[in-house]
Amino acid sequence: MLVREVKDVTITIMETEVRQLIQELHDSPGRVMVATAGAGTQALAWLLGVAGASRTLLEALIPYEETSFNAFLGQAPKKYVSPNTARLMAGRAVTRAQQLCQGDVEVIGLACTATIITDRPKRGEHRAHVASWTRNGVTCYSLHLSKGARDRYGEEEVVSRLMLNALAKAYGIDTRISLPLLDSDRYSYVEDDFVGAVDHLYQENAEVCIIRADGSLQKGINPKAMLSGAFNPLHSGHLRLAETAAEILDQEVIFELTAVNADKPSLEKTEILHRLLQFAGRYLVVVSNAPTFVAKARLFPGTTFVTGYDTAERILQPRFYADSQDQMLSALAEIRERGCCFLVASRRDSQGIFHDASGLSVPEGYRDLFKIIPAGRFRHDISSTELRTDE
Repeated sequence: MLVREVKDVTITIMETEVRQLIQELHDSPGRVMVATAGAGTQALAWLLGVAGASRTLLEALIPYEETSFNAFLGQAPKKYVSPNTARLMAGRAVTRAQQLCQGDVEVIGLACTATIITDRPKRGEHRAHVASWTRNGVTCYSLHLSKGARDRYGEEEVVSRLMLNALAKAYGIDTRISLPLLDSDRYSYVEDDFVGAVDHLYQENAEVCIIRADGSLQKGINPKAMLSGAFNPLHSGHLRLAETAAEILDQEVIFELTAVNADKPSLEKTEILHRLLQFAGRYLVVVSNAPTFVAKARLFPGTTFVTGYDTAERILQPRFYADSQDQMLSALAEIRERGCCFLVASRRDSQGIFHDASGLSVPEGYRDLFKIIPAGRFRHDISSTELRTDE
């Protein structure tokens, strides 16, 4: 960055390599939502300083004050300047970008949380954590700056350059601008590859893919409660049902996105990656290739499966068991043996008739497998199908 002093006014001139990279970003398909706190505003100024920014930038947020930060994140983080917080911010940003975009547009969430030089001494390290989130995965960069080696403008420039390089990588652009690091600085990054994880499901090298709220991949899980679905889209009914079930069970409810469904075509890999964006920065989600609840019980013994009334009805239909009543009874028996059961929400159908689990046609001896969520605790009569129809 070149700086000239003219009559006590500081004029910043954008370097050629910065301008060229930003022009390349503006000329590439894809839209980004940026959230940055503590540093990184120069990166925004650079993005806006080159013509064509409206093709790249959907929205920018600077949640500087604690209340604003917590509202954006949906929680108060354990640490405001940490890799985990940067990743959660990027997840919230990409979810927002997906909501703002229409059609098949690649979206990116870019986030930075930093603490650099201010007008008062700081006891801790000067550092920045930058994260980018796309449907293909998350990359998180950590930069620890040598304390006292730069002024505020110098630290801001390094962080902003890192943000532009992170954005270039998220766009799939090979170009990078120089990052003026000192030998005493520390710089590292971590990548989580969603594409590879989902590929393992399709290659039958794995039965589940687990993505935490911060986008990190997890190897194993033993949920006590799970809400399964196609989540097309994830809507307020799913969220309220999970919250209500968690209160009733006094257990966290995990979301499971079913890649292979018993009565619908299997989801394409690209569709799975697209739907996973809905959970970014908010919820842990499991992707499985278990098409039936007996298959889920084998993967997740001891789990209470939270379902809507319509799903509970399908569980009790022999057509999902090769039209065999005996096979259905055998499946229910195995579900019980593996310590699993169902917690069923009530619903009013299109004819205005109210249904809860007491009205299910449950075979004799298996009524205890189906527990009722009282209508007074949960009611939501809109389905994902109806939401898609209304669009």
